[in-house]
Amino acid sequence: MATETEWMRLTAEELRARAAADALVIVPVASLEQHGPHLATGVDIILAGGVAARTAARIAAAGAPVVVTPVVWTGLAEHHMEFGGTVTLDYASFAAALGGIARSAARHGFRRVMLLNGHGGNAEAVMVAASELSIALGIKVAAGTYWHMVPEVIAPILERQSGLMHACEAETSMMLALRPDSVRLDRLAEAHGPASTRVEGQPPGLALRRSFRAISESGVIGDARAASAEKGERLLEAISAAIAGLLLNPKLWA
Repeated sequence: MATETEWMRLTAEELRARAAADALVIVPVASLEQHGPHLATGVDIILAGGVAARTAARIAAAGAPVVVTPVVWTGLAEHHMEFGGTVTLDYASFAAALGGIARSAARHGFRRVMLLNGHGGNAEAVMVAASELSIALGIKVAAGTYWHMVPEVIAPILERQSGLMHACEAETSMMLALRPDSVRLDRLAEAHGPASTRVEGQPPGLALRRSFRAISESGVIGDARAASAEKGERLLEAISAAIAGLLLNPKLWA
């Protein structure tokens, strides 16, 4: 029988035992926002939760204690607001929510927390929050965006993109694997856009906020027309295996 890893399916007594065993707490972090004409707004919630669950299952199978909190479902999505269908927080509210979760875990005796992010707009914010929380709480708080953490396992699976983008080949494929009812196949022909959120001559290290409406008429970055459920399953397995390997590294938490 597989080890239960969901925080909300464990009793308080069982969670105290996990804390005493130095379990890793994985906090999936996401967003509720537009994902083009073909995907429901809950993509990041579903995918962050799916990656976290599969990662935790692999960690547990390796004999290491781990628990996964429910998904933090809203984050920093101001750049999607013009499309509608989006909920956004300001940084102070977002950081406060993450802080409350990490602080609660620390008060219960957990000493290791991983903020596993599944929304591009949260990427820098979760890293800042993790650093501040590590200092404030005196525990180890790590943070990372799943496709930034293991890009080497994502690119070889894709046909039309070099990596995961937005409402793209990768995200659409994983949604077809996890929640096909949230994919509008009749709109897939429209589900393509530019290959980057940056203008010509803008390097990755130079940030300048733009609305997605100004970047992509469809709300898509990349090309979802090559998506498939088979590709999505391969992505989910490769990503979770690679992240589990990273989080099982004892040097990370030393």
